[in-house]
Amino acid sequence: MARIPPIPSDQMTAEQRRVHNRMIAGPRGYVAGPFTVLLQSPEVADRVQELGEFLRFHISLAPHLKELAILMVARQWSCQYEWYAHEPHARKAGLNPALIEDIRLGQRPRFNDGEEEAVHDLTQALVRDHAVGDAIYGRCVEYFGEESVVELITLIGYYALIAQTINAFEVDLPDGAEAPLPPLSA
Repeated sequence: MARIPPIPSDQMTAEQRRVHNRMIAGPRGYVAGPFTVLLQSPEVADRVQELGEFLRFHISLAPHLKELAILMVARQWSCQYEWYAHEPHARKAGLNPALIEDIRLGQRPRFNDGEEEAVHDLTQALVRDHAVGDAIYGRCVEYFGEESVVELITLIGYYALIAQTINAFEVDLPDGAEAPLPPLSA
């Protein structure tokens, strides 16, 4: 059970309602998951959703590469809701189902695409080792350019924030949904 339940619309402050309506009117189109918690602080919710909207819908990385990074963050944080929400987006974006399954199980995928491997390696280095070595960084710059690498690293940090919020506040999966991630082995 979530530590902070969603705020019923008739109990929202004017500022909470403004931010709520802004999220519904934007490309996301709904308010769910971590945003139900973040609405407790409408200023935080507004700023977080604005950054998330930009990162998810407007950066230069291909959709399947963004979703790859998001799934890797979800797996590293064992964030059930984030995985649940983004696995369908990853499939729709064309990410290989075998690659998705390997990440879900905490295994290194076999790559046929250098860009995917570069995103995987950079994301893994950042979320697991908390640093990115020169070789991985250089490979990403070669593939994507510096601006896109800045966007990618910001995307990874953003989704770590989202995963931490979901996990800390124990945000529930939708009714009837099963937890998609098995425990990671040590």
